[in-house]
Amino acid sequence: MERQLAILSPEKTIITYPLASLGSRMMAHLIDVILAFFLAGCWQQCLRLLLQSSLPATAALLGQVVGLFTLLAYFFFLEALWNGQTFGKKLMRLRVRSVDGTPVTFFAALGRNFLRIADLMPGIYLFGLLSMFLTKKSQRIGDLVANTVVTYEPTHLPRFRPAPHAAGVHAMERYVGELPGMTQDEYLAVKRLCDRFPEFPTALQERMIREIWQPIALRRNVPFLPNVHPIYLAEAAVMKYGRQHGLL
Repeated sequence: MERQLAILSPEKTIITYPLASLGSRMMAHLIDVILAFFLAGCWQQCLRLLLQSSLPATAALLGQVVGLFTLLAYFFFLEALWNGQTFGKKLMRLRVRSVDGTPVTFFAALGRNFLRIADLMPGIYLFGLLSMFLTKKSQRIGDLVANTVVTYEPTHLPRFRPAPHAAGVHAMERYVGELPGMTQDEYLAVKRLCDRFPEFPTALQERMIREIWQPIALRRNVPFLPNVHPIYLAEAAVMKYGRQHGLL
């Protein structure tokens, strides 16, 4: 399993979020289940007081329906309206995010909680736990459906900001070498990639890195650096080539 969710922001800054551990998620879930059952019990008691004397069968049926709806609505509405958090997640410093790091959407919250009732069933709950062990990002079934993850909420965001183009020197330039034989066409191709990279969806970003930057990097002896996103090295190559040839 991966331990961190690494995100490249629109500013081309890598932000990492630690993925929530199984223990912290179970504790948050336990807190939420207790609160949700308490709310459901309150609603059911109100219905009994209102309808028990005149419509006892209706009161019992409505109590079950309202109780089930309360359990589902608790998770769904809090995550949808409270930016991916419930009271349990807030206490455990957890937050639901989309896998691309963006805030969870209304429909993603609906999707991940659609199967929430299954999590309350012992046999299926164990299957959900197994899913967290087998998926790279520790995703339960609802997370896989909604394409979401659960991360720790950091007290601060570790951020690395490359030098702006106008500054003339990129923090990663010392790693890209001398760029032997790099052509102006290659420079323009990489520059366009860097300029438009934040606009691309994640799948297209990966494809452009693979099809445009990696072949050029291989030809110009730019090394691969672990834990460094390739777009940083691409930016460094653009700025170094631009300064060398008076293009900045």
